Amino acid sequence: MMAEQSTRPVEPAGAGPERLRVFLVDDHAMFRAGVRAELGAHVEVVGEASTVAEAVSRIAATEPDVVLLDVHMPDGGGRAVLEAIRRSHPQVRFLALSVSDAAEDVIGLIRAGARGYVTKTISPDELAAAIRRVADGDAVFSPRLAGFVLDAFAARPDAPVADPELDQLTNREREVLRLLARGYAYKEIARELYISIKTVETHVSNVLRKLQMSNRYELSRWAADRRLV
Repeated sequence: MMAEQSTRPVEPAGAGPERLRVFLVDDHAMFRAGVRAELGAHVEVVGEASTVAEAVSRIAATEPDVVLLDVHMPDGGGRAVLEAIRRSHPQVRFLALSVSDAAEDVIGLIRAGARGYVTKTISPDELAAAIRRVADGDAVFSPRLAGFVLDAFAARPDAPVADPELDQLTNREREVLRLLARGYAYKEIARELYISIKTVETHVSNVLRKLQMSNRYELSRWAADRRLV
């Protein structure tokens, strides 16, 4: 006897679950283009923004599943974006994607409501997996960054992370300081942050003046004492 024929429609080859909708926030156009290209096979990139105001407006309009959020941008940085969107669209989840792996940046974003924090050295496959986990409600950190969060919340769960000397520096000056303390040459810092060597020199000069130091070696020791390296 002939088997009963199924009436269920046949899925096309390669069909799978609906792809996650992701929004990119970063003030470097070249970096956004690279992330978009690398993630194209894994998720649907529904939009991008380079400023806080632009990000808040476009995220509200597109309502993505996950926002990949840079930490250091003008006008309040990633934290300002996160805080604005969380009030109006609490279902949107945030994964910080930053060049910075400093404790105060990680803890600040998590206190503001991000579900995870990874650095820009992450591979495309690892980033796609992190996005999926955040969308599912998991928290995602590298082991070192997770240690920062655990230490901060266990030791002083309600205390803000503050350092009067560090607070003098702009976000960009902190990035330059961190790379300088790791032994990067000015040319390497310029390439890493997509800025000119002259701009790097200006930032270093400003940091030395604000912290009242005379050379990069003093800066390196100062940064190491604050676990910025």
